Amino acid sequence: MLELGVKTLIAYLVGAMLGSLVLGRLRGVDIRGLGSGNAGATNALRTQGKLFALLVLLVDIGKGVFVVLYLPRAHLPGIPPDPLLSREWLTLACGLAVILGHVYPVWFAFRGGKGVATMIGVAGALEPRLLLPVIGLWIVVLVLTGYVGLASMVAGAALAASVYLLDPSDGPLLMFCIVVELLVVFAHRGNIARMAAGTENRVRKIWLFRSRTA
Repeated sequence: MLELGVKTLIAYLVGAMLGSLVLGRLRGVDIRGLGSGNAGATNALRTQGKLFALLVLLVDIGKGVFVVLYLPRAHLPGIPPDPLLSREWLTLACGLAVILGHVYPVWFAFRGGKGVATMIGVAGALEPRLLLPVIGLWIVVLVLTGYVGLASMVAGAALAASVYLLDPSDGPLLMFCIVVELLVVFAHRGNIARMAAGTENRVRKIWLFRSRTA
């Protein structure tokens, strides 16, 4: 249990290092006070430009990849490997912890992003085959609706559905994907309310059915 506790804590702390907030401090801005107030790549793009948003995206995806590929196998000083601990469960626990850290970062008063970029990094590191349906559906929904939040929630659902279709016998991975999707939906509850009220912003340059005069 010591190995599980220490490594999931490290994963959470890594996740809590949000690209937008770390890079924003270097730039002298806090994007949580700008635009939509979200600390993710979408708001970074709207308020700080393409290069900044790209760097944010790389950091947030990269920490998911790093945690999944390195941390479960790492030999930490004073922390012996637990022979009773499944490596799969440890990897999934670290993957969930890094996403939770992104959404609720202790370094930044628990006000983080929506977890989607880090989810993609975790999913790609766990099983690269999952990336195609997840990213593909994200793009399709974004083009059809213009809603980034809706596209992100559908992408999370696609992650769970893809695991069920590709490897339904992998119960731990399927359970992980369902929990992650529930977390992503909860993180987007504000977007859901705004979509229901008709006040949610759309990405009009990409939205297929935008008004040609908009």
